[in-house]
Amino acid sequence: MSEIQANIIDLRSDTLTKPTPEMRRAMAEAEVGDDVYGEDPSVNRLEQVSAELMGKEKGLFVASGSMGNIVSALSWCDRGEELICGAEAHLLVNEMGSIAAFGGIQMRAVPDGKRGLMDPDLVDSTISPNGWFPNTSLLVLENTHNRGNGAAYSKEEMEPLAEVARARSLAVHIDGARILNASVALSTPPSELASVADSVTFCLSKGLAAPVGSVVVGDEAFIHRARRVRKMLGGGMRQAGVLAAAGLVALETMVDRLADDHLNAQRLAEGLASISGFSIDPSTIETNIVYVELDDGDGPAFASRLRNLGVLANGRFNWVRFVTHYGINSEDVDEALSIVETLAKS
Repeated sequence: MSEIQANIIDLRSDTLTKPTPEMRRAMAEAEVGDDVYGEDPSVNRLEQVSAELMGKEKGLFVASGSMGNIVSALSWCDRGEELICGAEAHLLVNEMGSIAAFGGIQMRAVPDGKRGLMDPDLVDSTISPNGWFPNTSLLVLENTHNRGNGAAYSKEEMEPLAEVARARSLAVHIDGARILNASVALSTPPSELASVADSVTFCLSKGLAAPVGSVVVGDEAFIHRARRVRKMLGGGMRQAGVLAAAGLVALETMVDRLADDHLNAQRLAEGLASISGFSIDPSTIETNIVYVELDDGDGPAFASRLRNLGVLANGRFNWVRFVTHYGINSEDVDEALSIVETLAKS
């Protein structure tokens, strides 16, 4: 890929955020030690703060959200067992089959319902019975749901799914890469959203703007297993406090401002809805992710033409995805809309 111009409006993902000056200072001054020995004070502090934030006993700092999901799945499931997730779940569609590749774990997909939320009855009927079948060990939820237009699920929406899992002796994991977006959008403490799950992964390097990392949280026994799996995957990062320090600043200073991203996404969706050739209902935009369908059905071609005019977005099939984030303001959104409209008329 060619180098991105400095004045580009980059709406491909909230992974594009840059660390704040306060994060950079914290990284430079971080107290560190060998985290594999449990002796990095900055990592230990991040794990403690993260666990408390999510209402769990312990935390584990990992390199990425994908690693967090792999570590969690391998900690809950043995080889030859299976997990259940939505058909459009990120860990199924966008993580390169890593759980199956590394863990020998079968992933069974349940059709996504409205806003990407699975139906509890379908989940229940998908769990394998006893006998000559794979043992179903884990149910994975996603909050916010990427392919569901960034849908933010409340505890009340997730609880029926968790109840099915508990009744059938399954653990529940939340791929909560953007669960803090859900928390802000719903004005609900993240610990309440996390309370339905046995483990949660959440990302520091998306809208929170830390340069690297996610955190997995759960009870002490789970984190003990997860720490061993992280090491097995090559995830022992030694003096990782230089990264954890930025994560701590992210949790302290960047959560509340996620509301700005949500407002900008709504502004973007309303503008797109007014442009001929696009199909989108702004009322479905709950956080910072905006999927818009194209009448001509060629998302990649439209995204390529947008790029030539200075706006970056991801296009696939008949849709284009825009994601608002730290570093994108309302003026950027208006400029992007102007460029989109010009292109749509050409």
